[in-house]
Amino acid sequence: MNDELGAPTISAGRRVRNFVREAVSDNEVDFTTGPIGRALGLLAIPMMLEMAMEAIFALVDIIFVSRLGTNAVAAVGITEALITVLYAVAIGFGMGVTAMISRRIGAKDNDGAARVAGQAIWIGAILATFIGLFGASYARELLALMGAREGVIAEGHGYTAVLLGGSASIIYLFLLNAAFRGAGDAPVALRSLTLANLINIVLDPCLIFGLGPFPELGVTGAAVATTIGRGTGVLYLGFVLFAAKGRLRFSLRHASFDFAIIRRLVSISIGGVGQFLIATASWIAIMRIVALYGSAPVAAYTIALRLIEFALLPAWGLGNAAATLVGQNLGARKPERASQSVWQAARYNATFMLVLGVLLIIFAPYIVSFFSVDPEILRYGTSCLRILGLGYPMYAVGMIIIQALNGAGDTRTPSLLNFVCFWMIQIPLAYALATGLDFGPNGVFWSIVISESVLTVLGVLVFRRGRWKIQQV
Repeated sequence: MNDELGAPTISAGRRVRNFVREAVSDNEVDFTTGPIGRALGLLAIPMMLEMAMEAIFALVDIIFVSRLGTNAVAAVGITEALITVLYAVAIGFGMGVTAMISRRIGAKDNDGAARVAGQAIWIGAILATFIGLFGASYARELLALMGAREGVIAEGHGYTAVLLGGSASIIYLFLLNAAFRGAGDAPVALRSLTLANLINIVLDPCLIFGLGPFPELGVTGAAVATTIGRGTGVLYLGFVLFAAKGRLRFSLRHASFDFAIIRRLVSISIGGVGQFLIATASWIAIMRIVALYGSAPVAAYTIALRLIEFALLPAWGLGNAAATLVGQNLGARKPERASQSVWQAARYNATFMLVLGVLLIIFAPYIVSFFSVDPEILRYGTSCLRILGLGYPMYAVGMIIIQALNGAGDTRTPSLLNFVCFWMIQIPLAYALATGLDFGPNGVFWSIVISESVLTVLGVLVFRRGRWKIQQV
């Protein structure tokens, strides 16, 4: 087809495909200029896919390990709880890395951005050495501390030892991906996780069941496969970093130890670690309240959470994109453009989550029935999805605002907001509604909607005050 001037027109579908192709390919786009919507899309698409790749790791492991029996599955579940602390540290430091690098890239200080990446390598080495040695040496004791039975410890301690002993692969995957995201090179992070997942998917059954020339390692094989996959992803990131072909022009001189940068990076990252730990600890408390009503509500809540986690992946990707845009535009001394980016991302996210929430409310029974036909689980799971679905637009805005504050380098304010909303509001309210007013598990679900909505309102008020615009990183 041609337009009125005789030029060929491109269909909407073709434009979308071209845009997605550009988003997942290396590009030299300056995210501090041009249309904000385009910048958000180019950053968000690879970040959304990256989040999906990260979620696939645990899913693949549990699919194969479930064939080994209850003890193996329990070992994976308990180890995942231990790894949550490691994730908190890695994600928290990743927030600091993204904030500092995005600010310097926006200011066209590529040398300064590369120096931050160099210090992230030092921090990763220190963390990995301590956690790796401790985890590998005390795997049995850690499982026992988490309440694992003797059979679980006997069968699963190898899985725990390998996963914690190879913590460098987890830490560096988070830190280096955060560096590339902050620089605006999100496709690099996506490719690293895609590569890591492909290797894990291939090696998992081979090492667990001893296919072909591979040894049969049982549940330990899942940890070996995951560590090799993640490690390969890290090697790819290192290759790209030292190739210095993207926005991060890195060389060995940038890896020289710089205590001032490390101190600043630690200072910013502590708030990020706190955010994750506060949220995780509150989730454990909420689960304990749900558990007062038996195994059916716990199973229903667990199923609902897994569904919600996957549903929120695109929203998290958009939040990460907003964080990068905030950091880069503040670095370019364009605070108003940074603010506009956040509000535009919030509108996109709210629209997406509103549609998703409506779909969950309508189709909740059918979705839960795909995982369980137990009448009690169906009843509680349907209620959980429908109640939580009502708050989706509020969650959407809150996620963007919190990530924007993190991107500006203000990680302490979100930590404080998390503590107030989760520990001072959500947990007491959940107990009061569930037991005091006899709402049962539904009272717990309502407390989540209410506390998350309060978090959004407080976050918006803090964001409007604008102090994040002068945050030093």
